[in-house]
Amino acid sequence: MNDTFLGYVDDTARFITVVASLGIACGLLLLLNRRRNLTARMSLLGYLLTGLVLSFGLLSLLAMLNAERAIPGLQTAIRVGLAALNLIGVSVLWYNFRALVNLPAPDYVAREQRRLMLELATALQRYEMALRGSNVSIFTQDRDLHYTSVSNPLFGFPVDQVLGATDADLLGEARSHPIVILKREALLSAEARKGETEVEEDGAKYWYDLHIEPLRDLSGNTVGLTGAVVNVTERKENERHLRLLMRELTHRSKNLLAVIQAMARQTARHAGSIDAFVEVFSARLQALARSHDLLVQESWHGASLADMVRSQLGHQIDRENSQVEVSGPDIFLKPEAAQNIGLALHELSTNAAKYGALSVPSGKVNITWGRCPPEAGGGFELSWRESGGPPVSPPRERGFGSLVIERNLARALDGEVTLDFAPTGLNCQIKVPQAHLLAGR
Repeated sequence: MNDTFLGYVDDTARFITVVASLGIACGLLLLLNRRRNLTARMSLLGYLLTGLVLSFGLLSLLAMLNAERAIPGLQTAIRVGLAALNLIGVSVLWYNFRALVNLPAPDYVAREQRRLMLELATALQRYEMALRGSNVSIFTQDRDLHYTSVSNPLFGFPVDQVLGATDADLLGEARSHPIVILKREALLSAEARKGETEVEEDGAKYWYDLHIEPLRDLSGNTVGLTGAVVNVTERKENERHLRLLMRELTHRSKNLLAVIQAMARQTARHAGSIDAFVEVFSARLQALARSHDLLVQESWHGASLADMVRSQLGHQIDRENSQVEVSGPDIFLKPEAAQNIGLALHELSTNAAKYGALSVPSGKVNITWGRCPPEAGGGFELSWRESGGPPVSPPRERGFGSLVIERNLARALDGEVTLDFAPTGLNCQIKVPQAHLLAGR
């Protein structure tokens, strides 16, 4: 009975060995089939291990079936094959021993995977943050030009409205036509394309710069488009403003030359000598330059009247025991008005320093200005009043200063200018229409 029980146990062990060997071999073959990215060495080791396991299973099966009696020498042949497999296996094992030793541990691989995922997530977060803080929108589209991803609002539309839509859906057929042509060219040629487009958003026009490239899969086939859209409206506005400034500069340069020529002729007519001409003409050029400095600071949009008064009389206003008093609200002049008012203030201050209130310590100059009421046509009125100076009498002949103040200023600004040579001091009233004023800086 003991022999029968032992035989039963022996057959059971062999059966389990056969089944386990088949299971291990099938699992190894399935693993090798799934892991196509294994190196040739690793694949060879896997197939050798599969052969060894199958050989053990086959030997156990033959022993269990007692096949040696039916086919003499079969088990011996299998053992010889198994020995050959073992010999090949041990050779391959030791040949690849260093590579097997250097294989990373599973916990190390998992740790490195987590580190790489963290770095990738951080880089992606920085990328998205950089895009959100810029005026650049990165997008992808399929071959039918439906948007599949977009980083920022596009053409004034939110991201959720852009996804799945086409340019025609967002902008309409007419406005999207140039963009679609550009993208179709990129798809057909499989080459990058660049272009600009103008889009109207809420009644305002915006300019966008487009860079488009084909989107390829791992096989190199073009599956859609990827690109970047940059809002260049500010650049376009700056370019337009620069062109406007260049035209304005050309126009103003011609006007400035005409003013300087007239200034030179009038100064020469009333100058008694070359030295006197150079002195007076240089002072008038400097006054004109100070007005231009203010205009340049404001990009030729205009200049503050208070700044203009200070630029022409600053040396009188800022000194100790100043003889000049200035008061008035904040008024902003257009360039032509600023230039002419500046020259008039220079001529008034020069005349006061030579012959009027500023020529003696007891003299005073009061400069005030204020806005005119709308019912009176708007604009502003400036008053120059001198007092405490030498007695004043009307001049026999009007000089260049009087011409600048009375004729040129009134004609250039369509204003009203009154010069009153009262015995107590010169009074000058200048009224400028609203058309020469700006709302503010």
